[in-house]
Amino acid sequence: MDFRRIRHFVVLAETLNFRRAAERLHIAQPALTVSIQKLEQELETQLFVRETRGVTLTPSGHAALAEARRILFHAGHFREAAHAAASGMGGTLRIGFVGSTTYHLLPQLVSHFRAEYPAVELTLKEATSASIVKQLEDEALDVGLVRIPLLQAGRITLAPLEHDCFVAALPRHHPLAGHRSLSLSELAGERFVMYAREEASGLHAAAMTACQLGGFQPRIAQIATQIQTVMALVESGLGIALVPSIMHRFANERLVCIPVDDMPGAAAIGLALAYCDETETPAGRHFRQVAQSAFPVGGAAEAPSSR
Repeated sequence: MDFRRIRHFVVLAETLNFRRAAERLHIAQPALTVSIQKLEQELETQLFVRETRGVTLTPSGHAALAEARRILFHAGHFREAAHAAASGMGGTLRIGFVGSTTYHLLPQLVSHFRAEYPAVELTLKEATSASIVKQLEDEALDVGLVRIPLLQAGRITLAPLEHDCFVAALPRHHPLAGHRSLSLSELAGERFVMYAREEASGLHAAAMTACQLGGFQPRIAQIATQIQTVMALVESGLGIALVPSIMHRFANERLVCIPVDDMPGAAAIGLALAYCDETETPAGRHFRQVAQSAFPVGGAAEAPSSR
């Protein structure tokens, strides 16, 4: 059904005069007459009674008027929603994120983005960096907040948001736990909790590189995917680990995080926004712009104190 004819019907029902209705609609009176006739033919019922001084609504016209107004109201919202999504001012944005972004980066980005684009609905999904990349390629996500280095980026583009470095996480009772800082060589004989090679390939590669450039092959006692799980295993006394410096805030009476003085640049880590150029949505582009403004390249994660 033609929305224009419905609007013509509503305006004529409100004015009850073809001339005045045509003037309000900015169309010629004969065109309005034809439009109403076609609508009545389509509905197979008469909507108006034509009289000398104008028209009156038939019972069918009275019954149809309220529904016609509702149709136009929802059509307007439909049009606004489509335009908002096309411009990135509305619609839904699907964001994948790694767990460690929830401590600092994700809350700030969501707050900034909501302030600028309040009509965009955010759908957040926690996953590993590898899973986020796959979902971006499958168009199941629009943007992702991932850990870098990312060894298998595929068609994904990365916009670095935050640089970071490894620190040593040790059980509080460990003999090295009282040191203000450590060198990699001091960790050579330790048992390590290491990141899973497949699910956390970037962190695994960076941690292995750090150890190897420090002159040793780590003795891996346990494997975990999430940084939080690595920390929990260290806290349980199952080994030590290299973790992003931002995790120092979770040190407690059972776990300490200590800076490593000679951490090589080749083992640098960080956080980045991942997206696909070919399928980037307007809302996704706005989110990327907000992220790059809030976290300009070169920013560093909060470093642990050396108490």
